[in-house]
Amino acid sequence: MSIDFIEALSEIEKEKGISKEVLIDAIEAALISSYKRNFNAAQNVRVDINRATGVIKVFARKTVVDEVMDPRHEISLHASREHNPNYMVNDICDIEVTPREFGRIAAQTAKQVVTQRIREAERGLIYDAFIDKAEDIVTGIVQRQDTRNVFIDLGKVEAVLPLNEMMPNEKFKHGDRVKAYITKVENTTKGPQIILSRTHPGLLKRLFELEVPEIFDGVVEIKSVAREAGQRSKIAVYSRNPEVDPVGSCVGPKGLRVQTIVNELRGEKIDIVRWSEDVEEYVANALSPSKVVQVDVYEEEKMARVIVPDYQLSLAIGIKGQNARLAAKLTGWKIDIKSESQAYDGEESAPAGEAFDSAHDLDSVDEVLD
Repeated sequence: MSIDFIEALSEIEKEKGISKEVLIDAIEAALISSYKRNFNAAQNVRVDINRATGVIKVFARKTVVDEVMDPRHEISLHASREHNPNYMVNDICDIEVTPREFGRIAAQTAKQVVTQRIREAERGLIYDAFIDKAEDIVTGIVQRQDTRNVFIDLGKVEAVLPLNEMMPNEKFKHGDRVKAYITKVENTTKGPQIILSRTHPGLLKRLFELEVPEIFDGVVEIKSVAREAGQRSKIAVYSRNPEVDPVGSCVGPKGLRVQTIVNELRGEKIDIVRWSEDVEEYVANALSPSKVVQVDVYEEEKMARVIVPDYQLSLAIGIKGQNARLAAKLTGWKIDIKSESQAYDGEESAPAGEAFDSAHDLDSVDEVLD
């Protein structure tokens, strides 16, 4: 070791942000293990690295006693005073035992420790950088794919996009640029692991925040998102400024803003509806694009009974109940849909009149659509 080594540690401290003292302490601890392993030493030892010159010394640590029983760990009072006349019984006496050939071992060990610490520090910096980006959008480049995951290069780290977090019929090839939503950031023994999703409702929300300045500025707020990835989504928006139209802001001039998002989501249809504190109005808006004649709210059951024109029944329910199901997810209310003829004739609810909630799957609704 030399002064050049100390200067190199100082450079690492500046570039990587790893304290020089932390590195030196780690090297000293590693050198103790190396000394014992290479020289079959059983006694307690300490390693000292001179912070100014880089000179390394090894000291055997022995307890001062009147009568030596174990020479590996003990030293007589008389012998200890040859090193320092002030030693007393039960003091710890440090005796230099630095081997001649220890320099080569020390250099090898120091290199391994510094490399390991740099790697750990870099992993820590990457983790710190991405833990703050959890639940946010990132853009990366597709690197490779196996039977379960697509691996996305985010620059400093490779993220994982599970196949079940991709939209239906979505395929990527090497070199494709991909926007994805970070669902989880974990610090593992192999380094930071970042899990991505293309199906999470949060992706839709973040895309609107990127495309709509009024949302980014906080004038327009996204109140709720319901999504069936790759098929259709609904988003409820509210404006804090009565002069700003929240739906128009999201649609953008000639529909450019929402169209950009639709293109990113491979043609996924997006309904933008106006949020309201009034449950009746909110449920009616959520069933867009169908028209609603009447909404009756049942607070205890948290259910809304909706009456729609006969010719709008199929539209209100949607293919396989999708429109009604998304409206229920968006509002958080169960929705029971009836046509005017069903409601006013006092008929029992047909399959189309079943209550839709976030888990509802109506298989028989095709009969109504026909």
